[in-house]
Order: sequence, then C-alpha cells, then structure tokens
Amino acid sequence: MTNMEFAKRLQPLQSNVFADMDRAKAIALAAGREVIDLSLGSSDLPAEAHVIEAIAQSLHDRSTHGYLLFNGTLGFREAAANWYEQKFGIKVDPQTEVLPLIGSQEGTAHLPLAILNPGDFALLLDPGYPSHAGGVYLASGQIYPMPLRAENTFLPVFADIPAPVLAQSRMMVLSYPHNPTAAIAPLSFFQEAVAFCQQHNLVLVHDFPYVDLVFEETGESADSSPNPKAKIENPKSLAPSILQADPEKSVSIEFFTLSKSYNMGGFRIGYAIGNPELINALRQVKAAVDFNQYRGILNGAIAALTGPQLGVKSAVATFQQRRDAFITALHRIGWNVPTPHATMYIWAKLPPAWSQNSIEFCTQLVKQTGVAASPGAGFGKSGEGYVRFALVHEPPLLETAVERIAQFLN
Repeated sequence: MTNMEFAKRLQPLQSNVFADMDRAKAIALAAGREVIDLSLGSSDLPAEAHVIEAIAQSLHDRSTHGYLLFNGTLGFREAAANWYEQKFGIKVDPQTEVLPLIGSQEGTAHLPLAILNPGDFALLLDPGYPSHAGGVYLASGQIYPMPLRAENTFLPVFADIPAPVLAQSRMMVLSYPHNPTAAIAPLSFFQEAVAFCQQHNLVLVHDFPYVDLVFEETGESADSSPNPKAKIENPKSLAPSILQADPEKSVSIEFFTLSKSYNMGGFRIGYAIGNPELINALRQVKAAVDFNQYRGILNGAIAALTGPQLGVKSAVATFQQRRDAFITALHRIGWNVPTPHATMYIWAKLPPAWSQNSIEFCTQLVKQTGVAASPGAGFGKSGEGYVRFALVHEPPLLETAVERIAQFLN
C-alpha cells in the first residue's frame, strides 16, 4: 500500500468547503456543543405529498425494479420540456434536448469531460460552487477564475479575460441566482454572455438550481439588494433562463435540479436542457458512468413538475420569511448585510478583524458557539472576506444563531 500512486488530477480535489466544515462540526459536537448548522444549503422542508405518493405507488410496481435506460425516461423528459415551455416560452424537444441527471451537480461535474482536452481553459465564476471547478480538474483542464465583486453587482466582466486565456478556452460556466453570493443577473447580462461565447466559440453552461427561489419585494428591503439594477416588481424577471438569451440553443446548456424548488435533494433528480449536440455529448459520458435513477423517483419528479405548484410558492414564502428574520437580527447586532432577492443564502462581508481569514472565522465560530457557516474562501479566492449562511432553520433558531454570533464577535 505504501507504493500506491494516484492520479495527479485528485490533488486539487483534496480540499472541499463542505467536507472541511463537516469536520469542524464533528469536533464541536464531540465537545458537547449544540450545533446550529447554517453551512449546507440542504432544504429542511419536505417534498410535497403528491410527489411522495407517486414514488410510493411505484414501489409496488415490479416493472419499476429493473434498470432504466434512456428510452424509458421519455415521460420525465416530456414533463421537463413542457415545464420549460410554460415557464419561459422556450420550445424544447424532449427527444434530443433533455437529459435526466442525478442533480445539476452531476451535469456540471461531468460536462467538462465531454468538452475539454487536457490543458484547455474553463472560465468559472469566483467565488463559485465547488463542483464547477471539480469537473474541470477531473477533465485535466485549467481554470480561469472570473472575479465577482460587489461593485460589479457580483457579475463577471468579460472584457477583463486575457486574450491568451481566451484563445485556450472552451467553456464558460455561469450560475444565477448565484451560490454563494445570492446575486441575480438580468436577461441583458445573459444576452451579453451568449454573444461573447458565440464570438469566441465557447460552450455556455448555466447552472440554474435557484430559478424559483426569488422573492417579491416591497418597501425598503429592495434598496439594500446586492444587485440594485435588477427589476424587483416581477420576481420571474429576476431569474431568466439562459435559453431566453439563446432560444436557438446555439451554444448553451442549462442544468436544473428539483432539490431546491421541490425539496427533493435526497432523491437526486435533475436534468440538462439545451443544445442537442451538448446533450448528446453529456449523454455519452453519463452512459459510461451509470444508468438512470430508479423509475419511481422519475415518477415523483413528473408529479412535481406537472402537479400543483403551491408547494413551490410556500417554500419561497418560507425562505423569504427566514431571510427577513435573519437580516433583521444581523442588523440588530450591527452587522449590516444587504438583503438578497434570491436563493436560500446570506452572503455577509466579514468584520474587519476577520476580513482575510474566513476559514478561521468559521472554524472558531462553530468551536465556540456551535453555529456552523461556510467560509467565503472555500468558494474561491474572491470569496475571501465573506461568509455564507444557509437559511435552513426556522426564524427562532436563526435568531438564536445570530445571538450566539453577537457573543462571539464581542
């Protein structure tokens, strides 16, 4: 065993923000701390009853117990295509433009294997979701981080990408509403991105988990948004699809998951939608890795996409209430954090004493108070100086967490 060697591509995967915080939480628990976990964006809300019933009924159907190949997923692909058409007015061919996935993370991690040759660049958001970088590393690609700064409303500036990097680039990955910054992007930004990728022959990837988690604003909360340019009178305008900017699907592919909108994170179901050549390429990678999920899970997903949407509206209202409670509590202790228009996260700029050490801040915070959060540096170099809180508990517990944070800061 001492002579065993592993591939060099594993080296950049050894550090992961969620795994690091998991270890810190375990240490706090072992020390007897009551942990309030705000580090992981896993919804604590349940899936809807009609979704669970569809899965439960499938269990008694022996025809669902075998392998599920691509042709057997047509019902789900049709439901996904219809959902997109109803939501965005985009015509989608379920035969060639939709692919079932085990969540959007599978798509963002596997697609680089179909696009990048060793040494090719991928243009990624910095900070960004860790699996976006992980997929590039697995494909032996290089990463060019596009910095996201508050003064640019956490949108990348394409003109800042160096020409030599651009010449070696094959793909760009975007994700709005954004994790971790909770920023939103207007349709005009996506139109600019599509034109840029068309000009430079780049594949445009859009990770889209938070399409439904946008909040209708009234009063002063809109004024403190991290993205004041966005229109707030229509929540749907806050989360446009990349396909609205590229209706011909010339360069674009989008990933959606049922984890956030439908509280189905543990069921691992999502899909890719977009350019048919990209869909087919990703399908080839997927075919080498796995079959599809259990058919009953797809039946539950069909029920979610085609059934009553009251649960989605209820979830959005719940997260908006939690956001307001958490922001109000932070302001009460003197931590003035902007109010986001979307997602289940608060992206908070750290106090000056911790501005260059978000990892130590989160490590000490959970050690001393039991409150777990995600350090901004774990999402990329440009995330340093920030911390991400996930709103995955009810308001009273969120307020208790802020009280503990106040004690820690004092």
